[in-house]
Amino acid sequence: MKLIGKNMHSVLDIEFLDMNGKSQTLRSLGSDSTRRWLVVNVASRCGLTRHYTNLQAVSNNSEVMVVGFPCNQFGSQEPGSHQQICDFTNEKYGVTFPLMAKIEVNGQNCAELFEHLTAIRGVDGHEGSIRWNFEKFVIDFDGNVTRYSPQTKPEEIFF
Repeated sequence: MKLIGKNMHSVLDIEFLDMNGKSQTLRSLGSDSTRRWLVVNVASRCGLTRHYTNLQAVSNNSEVMVVGFPCNQFGSQEPGSHQQICDFTNEKYGVTFPLMAKIEVNGQNCAELFEHLTAIRGVDGHEGSIRWNFEKFVIDFDGNVTRYSPQTKPEEIFF
């Protein structure tokens, strides 16, 4: 999937809020060396929370920008405030990649970015709603999206 909306050319240009309430896009979070973005809906009290360790390892690759989107829609596993989420991920997993404002990834209040991402059929054939925390989307510089299940480990995608 590349073209979206009338004035946007790529999923990389969809706006969302960071934890400080500032409008961002995936493209704006990247650097000159960024060639791929790894977008993940994250949670602090999930059986898959351990994925933060490998997400952080992937974020050390200068060509990959990992972006986390906290979401509390799955078993209320991300109940914390922005500061609590940042403190937890930093202290427990050493997370330095950006975490955005808490969002909804499914349903009536689904964030626009995830409306577009969930339209993509995953490598496992799944299409539609996010299934659980830590569903992963890799977006290349041209805006092409590859979708992975929550159970897929980040190192299986990048290493």
